[in-house]
Formats: sequence, C-alpha cells, structure tokens
Amino acid sequence: MITKRKSARYFHTPLFFKRVPVICLILIVGACLFPFSANAFDILLGTGAPGTFSHFTGRILCRVINSHTSDMNCQIVPTSDDVYNLTNLRGGSLDIGLVDSRMLLEAVNKTGHFEFLDISYENLRALAPLYDIPITLVVRDDAGIASLTDLKGKRINAGAPQSLQYLAAETIMKAKNWSKKDFSLVEELPASHSQDTMAFCHGIMQAMLHIGVHPDSSLQQLFKLCKVNMVNMDDSDIEKLVNDHPAFWKIDIAANTYPSRPEEVTTFGTRAMLVASEDLDEETVYKIIDAIDSNQKRLSSAHPALSLYSVDTAQKSAAGIQLHPGAAKYFSEH
Repeated sequence: MITKRKSARYFHTPLFFKRVPVICLILIVGACLFPFSANAFDILLGTGAPGTFSHFTGRILCRVINSHTSDMNCQIVPTSDDVYNLTNLRGGSLDIGLVDSRMLLEAVNKTGHFEFLDISYENLRALAPLYDIPITLVVRDDAGIASLTDLKGKRINAGAPQSLQYLAAETIMKAKNWSKKDFSLVEELPASHSQDTMAFCHGIMQAMLHIGVHPDSSLQQLFKLCKVNMVNMDDSDIEKLVNDHPAFWKIDIAANTYPSRPEEVTTFGTRAMLVASEDLDEETVYKIIDAIDSNQKRLSSAHPALSLYSVDTAQKSAAGIQLHPGAAKYFSEH
C-alpha cells in the first residue's frame, strides 16, 4: 500500500499560528520596556572619522543628549575633516558639529584655507567648547632640547603637508621668525603607518609635534618604547601668539599624566568647539547646552579631556565668533 507523504506546509503553518501570540507578547513587552517618542526629531552631529577623539566625543555627546531630552534623537555623522563639517553646517545638512577653533575662526573670517573659497560661513554660531587640543613638543632625551629655543638647528618632523602637525609647525616657525633653513633637517613624514614615530625612535628625527588630547595611548606607547620627553612651550613669542590669536589658548598638561613626566608641561593649542548654524532654533540649542551642563560628571568620567566645559569657560571660548542665541540665553540664566 502506498502511503501519501504529507507536505511541509501541513506541519509548519499551524506551528506559525501557534507562535503568533508569543511574538505579539514580546513586541508589547518590548514597547513597554523601551518606550520611544513619536515626536522625537533627529539631530545630526558631525564628527571626525571613526577612531578619532572627535568621533568618540560625538558618541558620548549624543548619548548625553538622548538620555537628557525626550524629543531629540541625536545621531553622529562621521566626516573626513573640519571643512566638510563647516560646509554642511552652513548648508543645513548637519545640525551641530565638532570643529577646531582655528578652522572655525578662519572660515568665518575667510582667512587661511578659506581665503579664496567662494563660500560664506558667516551664519555659523558657537555653542560651547568641549575639549582642548594641545600642541605638544616631543623630543628625544639625547637631543639636548630643554626649551623651544633649543629646537633651532635640530632635526625635526613637520608632519605631512596640510596636516594639523604641519599647520602647527608653520605657526610656531612664524611666531619664532624661523624658516626651514634654521634647522639641520625638516622632514614631512605623515603619522600613517607610524612613519613619524618610527623615524623619531630610530634617531632620524630629534623632535616632533603631537596634536591631540592627553592622556593619549599612542603617546604613552612612545614614552614606553623610546627615550623621550615633553618640552614646555611658554616663551614670550608663544605668549604673544596666544594673546593675539583668539583661536589659541594656553594649555597646561597636568603633572603625572604620563609616568615618565612627573612635572606639569605648559604649551598652547586650540579647542574643539560645538558649532551650529544660526538657523537652528533657539529652544533646541538651549536644550543641548542644558544636557551638556547637567552631565559634566558623565562627560569627564568618559575621558579626562572632557572636563573642560563650564558655563564660565563656554562664555569666554567664543572670541571672534558669535554665540548662538540659544547658548547665550542659557549662559545668561546660569
């Protein structure tokens, strides 16, 4: 006798309908445990590329904003550089963004990289500073460099052309009235694939510039593998530069930030600014500043560099740049 084979559909269809109530129950419970606002609107935050401190800060900042407000959904947008962020903030493709104070000032005043660009950035407004970006002079122990003046005549790496290191080297040379002829060797090695640090550790270079927050894991590794030191940059020429240029600040790197450096180091640098267009409404900006101000401990616990923010610091960090009305209102009330 031939027995007919039952189809797969005969077995699976009833099983599916048996599972429907369970699936519905899971969805209902999930909705109760993780509620969301139907009225929440997206806030796009432009940061640096993944792996940068800017990107890390943007992620923390969005978490702070989302947990502090019920009607915003902050999302990070990693970008290639500050010029991209500035241009998209100006055009409205980004709502807020992290931008270097020097780049912001140059964009608004059409100087530096922006001198010949047929784009106006006058509608950009400052919200608050998020962290310092120190320019740190790192030297080999056997180079005989104890001050910035001792750098003259040495072998240095200026960094890849148009990089932050290169711009910083140009700035220092201009402040000291130096040229490349004042050094025995000026290399232009990039940081990619550790080309600069390898040349530095092997003694080809005697000094290099590090741009970024402290403590920094890559710099910590450099201290561990090579005999290096950090040198103060606090002479009268740098002091004049900081006083004359509103994008720069005097920065102190705390003692014992690195095990091999028990003393405080005085240098200078820029600041990462939170920026928006004047078209972003006042209430939204007010809420964003309130979220930052109310979560200072959470920010500083994420990284020591994020402990910069305070209402007083924020008010003084927009030299040469107009504050957004929403930020100005918050500062006046607090």
